[in-house]
Amino acid sequence: MRLSRFRTVRGRLLALLVAIALPIACLTALAALTTYHTVIAAIEVAQARTADDFAVRTRVWHRGVLRTLLASGSVIASSGLAGVDCQASIRGLLAHTPGYRAIRFVLTDGRVCFASTDPSITETAAFDIAQRLDTLPRSVTRSTVGLPAARFDQVSVDGRDHLVSQVRLTSDATLREGLLLADPDLLDQVFDLGGSGDGVNVAMVSRGDTIVMHRDDGGADDVSWLPEQRVFPDHGQRWKGRSRAGVNRTYAARLVTAPDLYIVASFSNMPEQAARTQFLVLLIAPILTLVLLCLVYLRAIDQHCIRWLRGIEGAARARSTQPNVRAEIADDMPADIRSVAEAFNTMVNEQEVRQRRLQTALDDNRFLVRELHHRVKNSLQVVQSYIGLTKRESRGEARLALADAECRVHVLSAAYRFTLADGEMQPVRVDLFIEDVVTMIANLVRARDQWVTSRIETAATLSVDRSIPLGFLIVDVASRVLRSTPGVSITIIVADVDETTLAITLEADREVAPSEPPKLFAGLVVQIEAVQVVKAEGCRLGSWHIKHIA
Repeated sequence: MRLSRFRTVRGRLLALLVAIALPIACLTALAALTTYHTVIAAIEVAQARTADDFAVRTRVWHRGVLRTLLASGSVIASSGLAGVDCQASIRGLLAHTPGYRAIRFVLTDGRVCFASTDPSITETAAFDIAQRLDTLPRSVTRSTVGLPAARFDQVSVDGRDHLVSQVRLTSDATLREGLLLADPDLLDQVFDLGGSGDGVNVAMVSRGDTIVMHRDDGGADDVSWLPEQRVFPDHGQRWKGRSRAGVNRTYAARLVTAPDLYIVASFSNMPEQAARTQFLVLLIAPILTLVLLCLVYLRAIDQHCIRWLRGIEGAARARSTQPNVRAEIADDMPADIRSVAEAFNTMVNEQEVRQRRLQTALDDNRFLVRELHHRVKNSLQVVQSYIGLTKRESRGEARLALADAECRVHVLSAAYRFTLADGEMQPVRVDLFIEDVVTMIANLVRARDQWVTSRIETAATLSVDRSIPLGFLIVDVASRVLRSTPGVSITIIVADVDETTLAITLEADREVAPSEPPKLFAGLVVQIEAVQVVKAEGCRLGSWHIKHIA
């Protein structure tokens, strides 16, 4: 899009907003649609897997029961037990397996071993159950270990439900048939079929109406949530249908044992409705936001942008103190901004002329100041040389006084030398300056049996106006101690207290009699804006904290 086709600021900004908002709206709609399909697919997969999970758990439990039948039947058959002994052996097995109610074995030699912990389950009832199950299809276990085909079902004896597992063998040399009846609660204890929350009902259904095992918020006898159809899909498809209570729901079923033992899961349509609501929100909310943004943006352009530009034009023509910038002038500029840019540039040109004149005067002044400092530095070096020549011809106290004066003049000379090291006035590095001062004290003031050393750990800087009194302070303290204490060694310690505070400490290797500093000393402390934190006492000659710019 060529924005130069639009001649006004309002038109260009509106065109730019539309060019940005339109792709965003399309991407938002695409993202919302993709999210909706993804959520729906995830819901469908989760619902299908719910029925699969319960069916797999049921089959696993059934295979465990089948292995129990085969193992115990083989043991009894090989032991040769019959009659009361066989019955006692099975009762022992039932006693040690809570939830198993009755077991019946038929051996190849015709022996029948039966025992029950439930009085309502007689041998005759077990025989009738076995005869009826023989007419029903077998469940083939898909396993590499080759378990025989068996029957897993639900039966009712004297109004009491039982889970029944039956296996019939044709090729076994000792065992012909095994039958086991178990408490349905055993399946509930071994396999947690899950809570129902969020409108989910899961049940094991036999013969279309009988609920063997049920997990939901309602009672086990409530079948109103089951689908109206009595025959469920054989291949476990997920489908939508009306419940027996007349409510539309989603169902998934998995066959456990043919022809009529199923795991049926019922799901509320709330997740799909929530997904649709989310889709509408994700689609409509950003689009409404973009529309509202366009309206607010148009109003903001009219009331703020145009009016502000005209205010800048009036201010530029009336004042000459605006920042030193120029507005770009081009042929494709909007007509209502061109006059503002021309007025602004006229004002900037006038200001630059004044700034150039001021800068020239400032450069001249800086040159004069630099030359003045050079003259001061050279004069100090001349004074120091005269003092040194005079000191050579003097003895006693006069020589010491001249050495002290020479050291102080050297402080001035060193400070100006460091501040003008690169030809421009700059802050003095404290470590270099104090190291130079310490060297001069060692060369001029100390006796042969005395020592002056330093330990400096800082990268701080000070202005020349504060560096000079700092040097005088160190020279004054060191000179008084060196004159009064023969054989003494002084250590000057400089370290950072924090990012903005510097510590200057003077220590001696022995106790030094305190001496009253001259009145000038207090003036030096004030000049460098120092705070004395440790007074002179014993081996400590004093410690001061000095603020500096980090």
